[in-house]
Amino acid sequence: MRVAARRIIAAPVERVWEVLSDPTAYPRLVPGLATVAAAGERRYAYQLRWGGVSHEGAVEVTDATAGTELVLTGVDGPLVRARWSLRAVGEGRTEVHLDLTCQPRGRGWADAATGVVLRRQARRALDSLAARWREPSTSSASALRDQASTQALALVTLARCRVVAPMRPDRLLGVARGFLRWGLTPPGGYAIGAARHPDRPAVVDEQGAVTFAELDDRTTRLANGLLGSGVKAGDRVAVLCRNHRGFVETVVACAKIGAHVVLVNTGLSATQTAAVLRDQGASVVVADAEFRPMLARAPRGVRRIIALAEGSTRSLTLEGLVAESPAAALPRPPRSRMIVLTSGTTGTPKGARRPEPPSLAPAAAVLSRIPLRAGEPMLVSAPLFHTWGLAAFQLALVLGSTLVLHRRFDPVAALRAIHEHRCTSWFVVPVMLQRLLETPEADRGAWSTASLSVVASSGSALPGPLAVRFQREYGRVLYNLYGSTEVSWASIATPDELMAAPGTAGRPPRGTRLAVLDPDGAPVPPGRPGRIFVANEMLFDGYTNGAGKEVRAGMMATGDVGQLDEAGLLFVVGRDDEMVVSGGENVYPREVEDLLAGLAGVREAAVVGVPDEEYGQRLAAYVVPAEGVDLTADAVREHVRANLARFSVPRDVVFLDALPRNSTGKVLKRELPRP
Repeated sequence: MRVAARRIIAAPVERVWEVLSDPTAYPRLVPGLATVAAAGERRYAYQLRWGGVSHEGAVEVTDATAGTELVLTGVDGPLVRARWSLRAVGEGRTEVHLDLTCQPRGRGWADAATGVVLRRQARRALDSLAARWREPSTSSASALRDQASTQALALVTLARCRVVAPMRPDRLLGVARGFLRWGLTPPGGYAIGAARHPDRPAVVDEQGAVTFAELDDRTTRLANGLLGSGVKAGDRVAVLCRNHRGFVETVVACAKIGAHVVLVNTGLSATQTAAVLRDQGASVVVADAEFRPMLARAPRGVRRIIALAEGSTRSLTLEGLVAESPAAALPRPPRSRMIVLTSGTTGTPKGARRPEPPSLAPAAAVLSRIPLRAGEPMLVSAPLFHTWGLAAFQLALVLGSTLVLHRRFDPVAALRAIHEHRCTSWFVVPVMLQRLLETPEADRGAWSTASLSVVASSGSALPGPLAVRFQREYGRVLYNLYGSTEVSWASIATPDELMAAPGTAGRPPRGTRLAVLDPDGAPVPPGRPGRIFVANEMLFDGYTNGAGKEVRAGMMATGDVGQLDEAGLLFVVGRDDEMVVSGGENVYPREVEDLLAGLAGVREAAVVGVPDEEYGQRLAAYVVPAEGVDLTADAVREHVRANLARFSVPRDVVFLDALPRNSTGKVLKRELPRP
């Protein structure tokens, strides 16, 4: 069978080629193509899943002319040949031809199914490719109106946040120069900041303050220093740092030379860290000196640079590279990527390739629900290596805000920073709010939070009772963003929504599509659970191992189950792989966890499914009582029995001093003891 298809893509040839020349990104284009992973210099292994059939095979790049043609030929499985042809057709547009030949060998249903799947999905691959740049159809006036409306609303949002504002002509020229040189990248953000407000502090940490002009200069020197030390474009630099200027400067300097950055979780074990460095192909690791034990098993050949040391050191340091390197102009680098690790709550973290923002519209989408203001100091307590901390960093670049950073979270120190720096926003993970409320009132009351208008929480589930209690004490300033490393954001709950419907994940911000779908891909009615799918401009570009996430109708699976109420508010029920089937009844632990979080005397709780000989599975609750409270297992069960169905009552109740959590506050359920 043979399929030939053609589409006009609203992107220049080099952008389209960047996608097509990387077969590991194909799972984003072809429904049913589960994974594609490099298996050699020009060979790729793939796995297809369709209609209950799974098949593995391999293809090889048999011909490639950069920007013009790419030919992939099957070397294992069905005799498949795919030929991509590209041709520029006017400014910023590309004509793409896909010629696909599939000749199943007839050795069984799997090979035949593979051929059918490839034939059916060829045109969808071109549709998905076109959707990456939202190609406007000349025959669709509504599509043009939607695009114009989106851009206009983004501009209005940015103007309301004071990102778009009048400025002196000389500074406007500097802003234009910085944008043309670096685009919407971290170097671009600080180059624009250096032109627009050079003397404004860009970062304030325990070492003091560094201005936008100073940071732009320091990162140019650091970039030259990294080049001189052997780091080159295309290398992968792992960053193992707490929240301080060294993290920020490394990310910016690497982007200035085209080196990819791998953000490493500071809470990993030495074994996990070694696996991440090996899997991500890191050639250099920039790490705080305190993390030397985590690098004890690092692969040979990985060079080390100290980001921050307590006292003197003979090792190569960031500060040494900055001091000894010139601020010489850098050549224009190739595009680099930011690789963020998944949380790793169920195993070794995977690397997720973060996309480069196509415009300021993604920032405007978040700002449409979280009213941040340009130029105002922002305390970021969420770890910068995590998607949420990284989002705060990127929003600060758009807003030209001062990043206030602490290496370790301490509730009283955070309140003091808000008071001293007049921070108007605070980025946290939910467990930080819990720790704040557990701090004695006498310690908290010494510092004013009157300047604070936004407390933005994400990274893990925000219990409804915690949201209500926090706002009763600190006012209606809490915003809850629901998202993931893969989809960025899905929905945002405002303070009023969190008070009216505690536990809600809110509504999708502007420019975001969200749907709750049944197993067949159809929307479910309000009040019924289904899988959550999301579409926005910042969906990830796949895992570094070639795998991806399921995509339906242009929307990506979050991996969670949720439901919408009649008002359109989203409620996340739990992970789609955490559903417990007990005696034929489906139970989601999240519902029981939220209920227990509101029980008087409970500090925190986690619920999991454990094997049961009679029912298949049963619920086990792990409860951390508040200090001085004497809880009993029967009291916990009775509370659940009085509020939920009988099959939601945990048969096992285990009391702990604390729940095992990672650095972003997610409970590590695999580390809970067996009941």
